Amino acid sequence: MLILAIDTALDHCAAAVLDTDSAVMRAQETLPMKRGHAEALMPLVARVRQQSGIAFQELDRIVVTTGPGSFTGLRVGLSAARGIALAAHKPVVGVTTLSAYAAPVVSADGDAPVISAIDARHDHVYYQIVSGNGDELVAPKVAPIDDLLADARFAAPHLVGNAASMLAERWPAGATAPVAVDNQPGPDIAWVAWLGAAADPAHAPARPFYLRAPDVKPPAGAAPELAHTAASS
Repeated sequence: MLILAIDTALDHCAAAVLDTDSAVMRAQETLPMKRGHAEALMPLVARVRQQSGIAFQELDRIVVTTGPGSFTGLRVGLSAARGIALAAHKPVVGVTTLSAYAAPVVSADGDAPVISAIDARHDHVYYQIVSGNGDELVAPKVAPIDDLLADARFAAPHLVGNAASMLAERWPAGATAPVAVDNQPGPDIAWVAWLGAAADPAHAPARPFYLRAPDVKPPAGAAPELAHTAASS
């Protein structure tokens, strides 16, 4: 299967082409940025596609991150993925940023629970907790950091996400310390691609995964699903 993966949900802009049959990443590129995703994404996708040697029509699936993350960034990635999928007559699937953060840790078959955490600002985080084998322990939610620390009653977790260092700095003194702290501006685009390849299109829609209302309002005329603010996948 040939996969084009796109991620603009957080503080980078990334794209990759994965060949799952040969387990080879044909091309990938990640640009750190807090703003400017709209201007950077399509030139980046064009470079990655050219480097991969794969035409859009040869792709089997488009994968895009659905959040939680920046409302503006998510809109850019989702719009691009849907546009490419429509033009190339290919299916498009979505994966959450929280699951993409956790994926490489879970794949290592460790015993420690994994806390994926994303800075939601105003002393809040988006987070999800899974076991070392990927079983969900705490469903995705948004909450004050102190609530997460109270919720994290699991010994020696592995912290990952752009809020991982923030959590480590405030980890309760009497609690067992995290086994690892992986602070990353965004998930590895390679794992976004692999998760998208494994996803069931019927259960992985390419629509925003919001855990609270966006901080900005969508422009007039935006697609209804892009203005949706319920916590649904």
